[in-house]
Amino acid sequence: MELVEAAREARERAYAPYSNFKVGAALRTAGGEVFCGVNVENVAYPEGTCAEAGAIAAMVMGGETRVAEVAVIADSPAPVPPCGGCRQKLAEFAGPEVKVTLATTRGETLETTVGELLPGAFGTGHLVSPSDDGA
Repeated sequence: MELVEAAREARERAYAPYSNFKVGAALRTAGGEVFCGVNVENVAYPEGTCAEAGAIAAMVMGGETRVAEVAVIADSPAPVPPCGGCRQKLAEFAGPEVKVTLATTRGETLETTVGELLPGAFGTGHLVSPSDDGA
């Protein structure tokens, strides 16, 4: 549960003055490095940033692009899964088999995978290049 602990420590630095719903995320890369992120709220709620997105951004800045494991923690009655946007972001950097541990600050955990969270992920194979008009 080292990754959950890293997410727990990160969560303490979350910026959630409006909802007080603090979230921490930690990613372990294929190379073994750990990157963390927290949610950052804005008074215009949709303009905030999720913890998972912050961890992914830190990972990319650190020169890594493949996620091997994920942990997300929040102070909630039950483990909270990533939002739809973060599920898609995780799917871009992690295979469907990658383990995701969802945890609460009370010690409850739920293990799942990226593929279970987003069974119909949108990928680069769905994109049409400008030169491909579909004809």
